Amino acid sequence: MIGYSSFFLQLTGCKRDGNAKESQGQVIFVPAYLKLHKNGELKKKGERLWARMEACNLCPRECGANRIKGQRGFCHSDAHLEVSGYHPHFGEEEPLVGRGGSGAIFLTNCSLRCVFCINWEVSQEGIGRRIDIENLAHIMLEIQKKGCHNINLVTPTHYSPHILLAIDRAASMGLRLPIVYNTCGWERLDILKELDGVVDIYLPDFKYADGPMAEKYSSGASTYPEITKKAILEMNRQVGVAVPAKDGILYRGLIIRHLVMPNRVAGTKKIMEWIAENLPKDTYVNIMSQYTPVYKAKDYPEIARRITKEEYNEAVEWAKKAGLTRLDIQGYRF
Repeated sequence: MIGYSSFFLQLTGCKRDGNAKESQGQVIFVPAYLKLHKNGELKKKGERLWARMEACNLCPRECGANRIKGQRGFCHSDAHLEVSGYHPHFGEEEPLVGRGGSGAIFLTNCSLRCVFCINWEVSQEGIGRRIDIENLAHIMLEIQKKGCHNINLVTPTHYSPHILLAIDRAASMGLRLPIVYNTCGWERLDILKELDGVVDIYLPDFKYADGPMAEKYSSGASTYPEITKKAILEMNRQVGVAVPAKDGILYRGLIIRHLVMPNRVAGTKKIMEWIAENLPKDTYVNIMSQYTPVYKAKDYPEIARRITKEEYNEAVEWAKKAGLTRLDIQGYRF
């Protein structure tokens, strides 16, 4: 297992890209958040986001709950950070996993609340335990010590203040790993702009092309397609195309995930065409085949089954015809 507690990475032939530069066969990787930590801006960003929990508008729901005084928002979170678990994760995209795994931190609750969520016990039943910001910072350092390649924050939207403050604390104690913002994609632009210079890798879902489908399967989130498109454009502006280094590891960039669903309810064709028309053709797109009809999916006959081989192959062909050139194709199920 390779250790990455230092940010001196033994690579060869890697191009200059973002916060990585080559020097005599080595790439020195400097996480985007270090500069903000050193000038005090990272803490200020976290504090600005924290204040927004007084009438919470951290996600597009804008539910207005006073989480600071103990009210729980639509996401079911108050001001206390809740985590269901953390460990080296080997089920993510290959450039995130490498040999040491992706350092996944699974955050409890969710603002989107999909009826088919595979992690519904955590996202909607609230399984997890309360920890403070200092604990989260130490978890990040423990992940780094274990040799993971990144800090992978799973479902981070409603905890963005806690995350920024924890990164600031962990940076003061030696954290040097890239930050992965692993999100449903439904993000406010003003929040993303606070994350600019903090996040190294954006990992958004692009779940639906059509508002009525998002409204039906994600607790009334009819604005999902419109808001997610704007969010993905901003993410791309911040970190650019995801290009792994010569060791195969990704240190900066955008990866879009799309889950193929039964009976074309996700609008896959429209999504692939939109990506091809609005982002570079070599944008990294993971076409996911693992849809599973769990949680409340059985109450919706059109999504109460796994996808077929034909449905998945159709999705891949749509992506290719749209002109996308960097596809992560998960044909292993078939």
